[in-house]
Amino acid sequence: MPYLAGMDTHMADSTASFHLSARAAAQIKAIVEGQPAGSPQALRVAVLAGGCSGFQYRFELDGAQAEDDLVVERDGARVLVDPASLDLLAGSELDYSDALMGAHFTVRNPNAASACGCGTSFSVE
Repeated sequence: MPYLAGMDTHMADSTASFHLSARAAAQIKAIVEGQPAGSPQALRVAVLAGGCSGFQYRFELDGAQAEDDLVVERDGARVLVDPASLDLLAGSELDYSDALMGAHFTVRNPNAASACGCGTSFSVE
């Protein structure tokens, strides 16, 4: 199973990578610590078909780590990414924004050719 700690998340036999900002790590850790004992201890980041631009991001707490998941850890936070999603997230960074318009996770994805106005869906060329 691919396991990567810290900001350097390059897989051993792949150029695919996924990074976690310090702000995102702090927010994930706070969310997980606020959950009841026995709750999932990781945030799963996935890409699904759909959304107004073709693909959409999904974020959910998940305790069921698959054998082939990429595991990214930073500052006590864990993120899981499945191989199919990693293909579309290669080189991306998960960040957290707490702005006037609301607080949310955001993905800075260099593979996205365009995105919708809400920022939760994207398309690739």
